[in-house]
Amino acid sequence: MNRRKFIAAGAGAAGLLGAKGPDTAAQAFRGDKPALSRPVGAFKLSVSRWPYHQFTLDQLSQMARELGLDSVELLEPDEWAVPNRYGLTCAMGYATVPDPSTRLTQGFNRVANHAWLIPAYQRAIPLAAAAGVPNVICFSGSRGGVNDIEGREACARGLAPLIPLAERHGVTLCMELLNSRQDHPDYQCDHTTWGVALAKQMASERFKLLYDIYHMQIMEGDVIRTIRDNHQYIGHFHTGGVPGRHEIDGSQELNYPAIMRAIAETGFKGYVAQEFVPTRDPRASLAEAVRLCRV
Repeated sequence: MNRRKFIAAGAGAAGLLGAKGPDTAAQAFRGDKPALSRPVGAFKLSVSRWPYHQFTLDQLSQMARELGLDSVELLEPDEWAVPNRYGLTCAMGYATVPDPSTRLTQGFNRVANHAWLIPAYQRAIPLAAAAGVPNVICFSGSRGGVNDIEGREACARGLAPLIPLAERHGVTLCMELLNSRQDHPDYQCDHTTWGVALAKQMASERFKLLYDIYHMQIMEGDVIRTIRDNHQYIGHFHTGGVPGRHEIDGSQELNYPAIMRAIAETGFKGYVAQEFVPTRDPRASLAEAVRLCRV
C-alpha cells in the first residue's frame, strides 16, 4: 500500500485515530521505559503516520517516544497536539484541503487549483507556527498533459503569495519528490533537478524539497551524490526500502547507514522520517530503523 492508496481508501489519519485519549489508547505501550536519546547535534528522527494504521495515534506516539524518535508526522492540523502529549512534535504537517484523496494528484502545477490551495495553506501556516510544526508538505500534482516548464511556472505562481507568510511565521513549505514510474504515475515533481529548479526560482529558505530516498532511488538512483550536491535545497527526508517500500535493513538494495552518514556530513539538522511499510513486527522494524539511522 502506498500513501495515495491509503488516503484514497478513506483511511486517512483523521479517520483512523478515534477519540481515545493517551491514558487508554497507549495502554499497549505503557511502562517505565525511558525515551532513547539521540547524539547531540545530530539530525532528528520522525515516523510517518500512514504506514502504522493498525495503531492509534496515541499508541504510535508512545511507541515513537520509547524508541527515541522525535516526531510523528503527516498529520492533519487537528492531530498535531497528540504527539506533544508524549514530548514529540509533528515534523511535517498537512494543510487541510477539501478532498484529501486528491492531495497528491491535484497540486500547485495547475493554476485552477490555486483557488483552493492558496487559502488552505494560508490557514495552515500560522496554525503550524502556533503548534510548533516546522514544516508543511505540498505537492506538484500530476502532469495531466502539462509540460515540465509550464508546471514549474504554475507551481511558482501558486507558491509566491505563500512564501512571505511562511517566512514571517518561520514555517517551511516542503514539496515532495515522488516516483512517477511505479507508485504515482504522471506525478510532476519526480526528479531532483525539477525540484531544485523550482527551489532556485522561489529563492527562499522557507521553500525546500522533501527528498524521499525510496522514490528517488526508483527514479534516478545516485542517492548519496545527489544529496551532497543539492543538500541546501532539501528540508526533509523520507526513508523506505527498495524494492517494495518495506524495512530498510539488509533485505533491500540501499545502504541506509551510508546514506545517513552522507546526510549528517552535510550538516543537516532537520528530520529524517521513517516511511516504510513494515512486513514484520512493526515495533521491532521501527526500532531497527532507528538503530540503522543513528550516526
